[in-house]
Amino acid sequence: MGSAVTRDDLDALGRLSPFELKNTLIALAASHGERLMLNAGRGNPNFLATLPRHAFFELGRFALEEAERGADELPVGVGRLPMGDGSAARLGRFTEARQEETGSAFLSSAVAFACDRFGFDADDFARELTQGLLGCNYPEPPRMLRHAEAIVRAYLLKEMGGSDDAVGVDLCAVEGATAGITYVFNSLRENRLIAPGDTIAIGTPIFTPYLEIPELDDYRLRELVIAGDPDEGWQYPAGELAKLADPRVKALLLVNPGNPTSAKINGESLSRIAQIVATQRPDLVIVTDDVYATFADDFTSLFALCPRNTVLLYSFSKYFGATGWRLGVIALSADNILDEKIATMPAAVRGALDERYGSLVVEPRKLRFIDRLVADSRAIALNHTAGLSTPQQVQMTLFALFALMDGRGQYKRNMKGLIRSRYRSLHEALGIEPAEDPNGVCYYALLDLEHLGDALYGRHFADWLLATKNPLEILLRLADEAGIVLLPGKGFGTPHPSARVSLANLDGADYARIGRSVRSMLDDYAAEYRACVETNAQERVR
Repeated sequence: MGSAVTRDDLDALGRLSPFELKNTLIALAASHGERLMLNAGRGNPNFLATLPRHAFFELGRFALEEAERGADELPVGVGRLPMGDGSAARLGRFTEARQEETGSAFLSSAVAFACDRFGFDADDFARELTQGLLGCNYPEPPRMLRHAEAIVRAYLLKEMGGSDDAVGVDLCAVEGATAGITYVFNSLRENRLIAPGDTIAIGTPIFTPYLEIPELDDYRLRELVIAGDPDEGWQYPAGELAKLADPRVKALLLVNPGNPTSAKINGESLSRIAQIVATQRPDLVIVTDDVYATFADDFTSLFALCPRNTVLLYSFSKYFGATGWRLGVIALSADNILDEKIATMPAAVRGALDERYGSLVVEPRKLRFIDRLVADSRAIALNHTAGLSTPQQVQMTLFALFALMDGRGQYKRNMKGLIRSRYRSLHEALGIEPAEDPNGVCYYALLDLEHLGDALYGRHFADWLLATKNPLEILLRLADEAGIVLLPGKGFGTPHPSARVSLANLDGADYARIGRSVRSMLDDYAAEYRACVETNAQERVR
């Protein structure tokens, strides 16, 4: 394989995003029809939460009964919008009659729990669930359904290390965190909170698109790297965080826990960032994507420590195995620095923004950033049809209730135990003792080729490997010869040659196979290294 790939080929492939490069790797890995391909290149989990899905489909049966109730005057196959009066009692009778069906008992308990916890009117909540599941109305409010927002807010604040009774936090339901970051960047630009030439700090390594978006012509931002230290578990050194004191830095973009590093930001670094915000940069905007938070131990988000400054992105995709559902939220405190910045902009800018949003409200200056974001997501003119589809919001609600009702945290322990057992399988097959990191999450493993080479065969071999082998060539060889797809760490901003292994989307035995294959390939390189050493020694003798 190596001889078939030229340096120009490697240079061209190296310019691709890791998520586009994976197509080439997959083609190589699948080119041997007799062999099972193992694709550990993408973080799509192969596990999913079933009980809240059972409840969703049970709710679907009930919702259809509600739609067909009193529809005798309509043509066959046509229902009517479910009404709220008495719907909670009817739902109770429905679930009681179907107790043997998986999901019915949970659905009944979830409705009772939500009404008790949040003080909902039972009929209003049942109507939101049934109409929402049927998708027979536009999302109203467009930002997020009322009951859904209260439930998801409680879940989110609990998981982010804040008080689960906190008030004054608004949510916007979006199509996953990737849609969320798109909407946030777009509205920051439209509201003159960032402009071409501005500096944005990015904590690296990081999810590749977050490196690529600021460079687009749409934004043309300057990127200031806040580099995690691989020798310190990818934590941010004090000197790196000190860069945030520079007033030219308009925003800080983070993924916490990291992708691909799979480590949460430790308490010391969180406190240092919060201190910088409190004493030097009260104007700093923080955007944090905390999708992997639920796999961490004792997680605290910057949203809990710096609520006025922080925009929080969260997706249900990984923890609940719901990447295809596209479920995410943007969270923003009602008292936030973005609205304050907009209110103090020069008169000419505020006038231009008044004109932009003037078709939505009588007093556009009172329109909050999070509501501007919703309108911007639909080019403002289509604001009345904005919002995440209501069936998606219902499934999101059931996921959040499932987690809130799990008082013992059994589901969380199961999910953390699953991916951590895969982490151990991978490293045992490599012949490397897995590192014990209290901040580690283990959703991904970042295989540092330099570290592996040094640990297995010594420092001289590691130096030879780095000097003679292109890391991308190694990944291509692994795909071609072993049918294994991994992504290059360089594409995520790592400072060393490495490969990202997703520990979510294959079984434990598959990770053992990956570990053995990587070890076998390194054994081959070690044999090549020893041959080179011997040849060089013979030449010196002559």
